[in-house]
Amino acid sequence: MRVALIGANGHGRWHRRAIARLQAAGAVRLVGLCDLAPIRDEPDAPVPPGARIFTDYRELLATVAPEVVVICTPPHTHLEIATTAARAGADLLLEKPPVLSLAEHEALAAVLAETGRVCQVGFQALGSAALAELTAAITAGRLGAVRAVSAVGGWQRPDSYYQRAPWAGRRWLAGRPVLDGALANPFAHAVMQTLAIAEAVTGAPVRIGNGGRRVELARYRARPIEVDDTAVVRLAGEPVLLVAVTLCADEWVTPQVIVHGEAGQAILEYTEDRLRLPGDPAIRSVPGRTGLLENLLDHRAEAMPLLAPLARTAPFTALVETITAAPDPAPIGAIRAIGNGPDRVVTVPGISRLLRRAADELALPSELGAAWAVPAYETR
Repeated sequence: MRVALIGANGHGRWHRRAIARLQAAGAVRLVGLCDLAPIRDEPDAPVPPGARIFTDYRELLATVAPEVVVICTPPHTHLEIATTAARAGADLLLEKPPVLSLAEHEALAAVLAETGRVCQVGFQALGSAALAELTAAITAGRLGAVRAVSAVGGWQRPDSYYQRAPWAGRRWLAGRPVLDGALANPFAHAVMQTLAIAEAVTGAPVRIGNGGRRVELARYRARPIEVDDTAVVRLAGEPVLLVAVTLCADEWVTPQVIVHGEAGQAILEYTEDRLRLPGDPAIRSVPGRTGLLENLLDHRAEAMPLLAPLARTAPFTALVETITAAPDPAPIGAIRAIGNGPDRVVTVPGISRLLRRAADELALPSELGAAWAVPAYETR
């Protein structure tokens, strides 16, 4: 299978490593790499012999005619590149967030229908065996009635994180939304896992906007950036959904999704593929994760269902659209800076404990008495 990668630097190196493993196994052949910056051959992200290098993705598509294209470029460029690649005859593995509005989502879906191509979205945690075991337990009734699904995570990001690209920390770039925030980017998997588990609970995708669930969105920034580095979002309905995350943690919080059932809680650490179900003595590893590119290849060869088709990500895109329409994040004044230079980190004292409480109590920071909290933005 001829594979090309558009966006070969930055996070694209992760895709280069994944493609290299598949090429070593004889499953694919990397025929083209594209990036505006120089692409260097690296030991863990090689440029194999025969792979051509481009700076213009249109030239790549016309020259090497890939059957599958991996797109790992800034989010605001996804629709244009994905549309061009699909019309060139390629199936897509498109990094998350796939697009930044429901209008873009519908436009890409229309192109896929027109061309007969498919799009897998880069929510790799959806391929986790731990998630599959959890959703199977939910549908089997092991947790009883599920009243809520929440997620929490706390990381630290240095100053260099916000210098990684022109769109880093930005809400708009050259008049276009880019939305590099905690919910839409680094903790996008927490959001998508929560939505996927809610779908397993109800048997239907979560509806947001246009008569769907009401959204309460509390977004904050500890740095002088345009987007949130700390956020809590709550979606009304059954089950209640809540995600509480920060990039300014004072204590590291391993990202986890908590399913609140009448028979007890289930906890999924989605980055580690660890799971605890009611009755388990402790959290345990659940090995096995299906790669999204492998799954896409199996779909092409054997009609295997896609793990993260574009349609499955519509609720995520609807939430991204809500974030885009929301007011600017409120500043947090109570911060602590640690270190100097590009390695400096900014933390919010007490934030990790507060977000754990938010996930446990399904509460917003303003409801938990945070001195810096403001009322949440609400949709109707």
